[in-house]
Amino acid sequence: MEKKEKYEAFLPQLQALIEGEHDETAVLANASAALATEFGWFWTGFYVVRGDELLVGPFQGTVACYHIGFGRGVCGTAWQQRATQVVPDVEAFPGHIACSSLSRSEIVVPLFSQQGDVKAVLDIDSKELGTFDQTDREYLEQAAAIIARQIY
Repeated sequence: MEKKEKYEAFLPQLQALIEGEHDETAVLANASAALATEFGWFWTGFYVVRGDELLVGPFQGTVACYHIGFGRGVCGTAWQQRATQVVPDVEAFPGHIACSSLSRSEIVVPLFSQQGDVKAVLDIDSKELGTFDQTDREYLEQAAAIIARQIY
């Protein structure tokens, strides 16, 4: 199955999984587990906006950084710019925060409230260079929107 077909099959499953649940932690926990199980990335999880920083939320993978400042690293940049960051090589990203030396490429997608505020970011890392592309951006932004509509 091609990547696009896999995402198209996954999105309705994600919607069904979180439907009716409004607790942020519960939804983010199951969403990260579903994404990790379906796609098998190295690290899949969420950082949640808490004041002036991102705090690690539910995730699947190795241990993670606890706090990320606004505009710092890929996650903080996605929050600051209010835009998805696709990073083919994390070593080439200025200010990359290396929570794990095994991470080689990354995509970070903001989750927005109904008022348009960034409430969290979906952070996905791969052990391979150049894992993420426009297809991942498109469908992970849809996944983030499904999740955000449910809890924010």
